[in-house]
Amino acid sequence: MKKEVKTNAARLLDKAGIAYGLNSYPVDENDLSAVHVAAEIGVDAALLYKTLVLRGDRTGIFVCVVAGDAEVDLKKAARVSGNKKADLVHMKELLSLTGYIRGGCSPIGMKKQYPTYIDSHAMSHGEIYISAGIRGLQIRIAPTDLVGFVGAEVDDIITEI
Repeated sequence: MKKEVKTNAARLLDKAGIAYGLNSYPVDENDLSAVHVAAEIGVDAALLYKTLVLRGDRTGIFVCVVAGDAEVDLKKAARVSGNKKADLVHMKELLSLTGYIRGGCSPIGMKKQYPTYIDSHAMSHGEIYISAGIRGLQIRIAPTDLVGFVGAEVDDIITEI
């Protein structure tokens, strides 16, 4: 039997006494998209949330957590974070800023606690999936628990479909 990997994000949730589940999946280095990962673990992409790291022109680095089948609206993200303009950080900066790599970036346990914004659609689900901090492992968690644990604000930050 394969031993379940415990990531730093999972250990932090354990320490806080927050209920969660872990779902592992085979990693496809050629397709790290949230839609692909959702298919691999057998859930709708609307339940699998991706963690995006942005840089605002006024406040600097902040984090947005949006559904796998959605796109962050940079104007909305800038507005809710107190910026005029915001852009995604370059992939080469991700590891040094967060301690995570693309495809394994979790809103839990980053090197520094950045302001975090979770799209309001997450709150309509009993559970959502987020990266556990490595490729190949997702955390299943109640969105209210995630919001409380990372101190996130909930707002509309995606483009209209």
